[in-house]
Amino acid sequence: MTASALSVDTVPSFIQDNWWTPGKQSLTPENSAEVRDASTGEVLAVVSTDGLDVGDVVQYARTTGQDELGRFTFHQRALMLKALAQFLNGQRDHLYELSARTGATKIDSLVDIDGGIGVLFTFGSKGRRELPNSQVVVDGPAEVLSKDGSFVGEHIYTRIPGTAVQINAFNFPVWGMLEKLAPAFLAGVPTIVKPATPTGYLTAAVVKCIVESNILPAGSLQLISGSARDLLDHLDYRDLVSFTGSASTANKLKSHGNVVHGGVRFTSETDSLNAAILGPDAVPGTPEFDAFIKSLVTEITVKAGQKCTGIRRTIVPKALVNDVVAAARDRIEQRVTLGDPRAEGVTMGALASLEQLRDVRSAIETMIAAGGELAYGTLDSPRVTHADGSVDVAADGAFMSPVLLTWENAEAVELHTVEAFGPVASVIGYDDVAHAVRLAALGAGSLVATVCTNDPSIARELVTGIAAHHGRVLMLNREDARSSTGHGSPVPHLVHGGPGRAGGGEELGGIRSVLHHMQRTALQGSPNMLTAVTGVWHTGADRHFDEVHPFRKDLAALRIGDAVRSDLRQVTLEDITAFARSTGDTFYAHTNQEAAAANPFFPGIVAHGYLLLSWGAGLFVEPAPGPVLANYGLENLRFITPVAAGDSIRVTLTAKRITPREDEEYGEVAWDAVLTNQDDEIVATYDVLTLVEK
Repeated sequence: MTASALSVDTVPSFIQDNWWTPGKQSLTPENSAEVRDASTGEVLAVVSTDGLDVGDVVQYARTTGQDELGRFTFHQRALMLKALAQFLNGQRDHLYELSARTGATKIDSLVDIDGGIGVLFTFGSKGRRELPNSQVVVDGPAEVLSKDGSFVGEHIYTRIPGTAVQINAFNFPVWGMLEKLAPAFLAGVPTIVKPATPTGYLTAAVVKCIVESNILPAGSLQLISGSARDLLDHLDYRDLVSFTGSASTANKLKSHGNVVHGGVRFTSETDSLNAAILGPDAVPGTPEFDAFIKSLVTEITVKAGQKCTGIRRTIVPKALVNDVVAAARDRIEQRVTLGDPRAEGVTMGALASLEQLRDVRSAIETMIAAGGELAYGTLDSPRVTHADGSVDVAADGAFMSPVLLTWENAEAVELHTVEAFGPVASVIGYDDVAHAVRLAALGAGSLVATVCTNDPSIARELVTGIAAHHGRVLMLNREDARSSTGHGSPVPHLVHGGPGRAGGGEELGGIRSVLHHMQRTALQGSPNMLTAVTGVWHTGADRHFDEVHPFRKDLAALRIGDAVRSDLRQVTLEDITAFARSTGDTFYAHTNQEAAAANPFFPGIVAHGYLLLSWGAGLFVEPAPGPVLANYGLENLRFITPVAAGDSIRVTLTAKRITPREDEEYGEVAWDAVLTNQDDEIVATYDVLTLVEK
């Protein structure tokens, strides 16, 4: 990638590996928008895409982006993500300064910026640990489709041949981009980022850092700053859209002809009236009650409550509604200082924009009109701390105090359908646990819920009752209150998304999200052909027996299918008895002829499975020092046919999968191991894992 300096007065786009801005003479109020400092109202920049050819952007991703990313394996791309995370770690001070303009406090910025960088680290690690060092992912075991094994089937994943269009919301301008970019990049799919206008300047600053790092291949990342209304017009079945934002916008995009009829893959994360449920055992004075109040206040104040995972409905026993409101009020007044994030001591900043402030106030007014009562907070402009340390009523900033509502009718429609996307939560009472489950379900699908109880039976009833309505459930109690990442913090290892109102999509979830950017294909053919496509040896494919033991070959010489077949070794009753005595494994099948014969699985005394494995290692091992550095485990072990005294065994070992490590002088080799008896019946099958020099 090449870079030029960002314009100070126009948020640029990064397209076709160059920075682009419209000509200043063409900017008008009709085709541009101003972005402002959330705390002061100061105009920071202008955003416009007037004159930008979105079709060219898509075509560049499909050609240059696809070609360049296609040159690398999963492991190579994972190492790029790790290097990028390390580079961005060094840019955080600058990004924090810009983040403060969005109304974000230091903690808010940590969640957004450090959280986004953390996603890159996670996928950089998981990509190397959980994916092959290749470009094809095998999904599950092969299926034998013919009696003689000459025709088999299998599922594979390969990357989609288009681009990933990522449309992000205003509340997380860094994390929102990086959590979508990481799995797409790891899959080998180029990204087009479309951030929300109010905070897109921070996204552009991160892209500038990425470009300057010169780590990512050409075409793998493009940025559209501003409107892109015709973007979906240029997409087809090869492409994927990942959207975060309002349900109304998501529905509009999902109704586009290229989605409905053209096969564009579409996943969305939208409005979510997330719930936190306090168990009946979690009364004031318990660790659970304290943890619940802490979580509630955190979720309505971090990012000024502008979190798709924030707590909107606090569902508590009816008798505890006033206690919860009072405890939350006390914690807010003790710990929350509202103001400009650049002022010392401020713990809660502004909403992202004045438009957002108007929307939140309007939603609260709708809820009050429907029966909600203002239990804490105000809709008036609050007193705030300014950057210079002065305190007065906010004039130009998008500030709002935390608000708690209570409801006489816990099943009021507006309570479960209207979302005030700010520092707002409702506290409602339930009659019993079953009632709490019904109230949570009235949200019609949510991203996350918290269940706070120390009673396992209550936890089981609540979780099994609400799980299908949610994408994630946090079980909070005294045991994990300190270590929990929290109600509102998605982690890259686990799925982020939810059914129904929440959009019905999934993001993150570790390698699951990588596979979202790939096509699963059923593959049928001979074992040799499947081996050629997948790079993994299949039973029935050719083996290569030669004079050089495969353990004498380094990774440069070793080939898939290289094999060794041992001589037979007889098992005696003395061997079985000695093994039982030396290991202490005196299970009756190995020591008592009468009892063993009475077992329908055994002909009498049989050899220990682990004795056979030990002998198998002795039969295939090459003992002299060589390229094989270590044996680090077994996988997929199955014992199939028992071995009685007098039987013999042999082992056939075949190089099944070779995975060089990109940043080490060795790699992993998985060997297909098959133990057979003197009649060629399969005794056991397993994979032997070794570390081998390159």
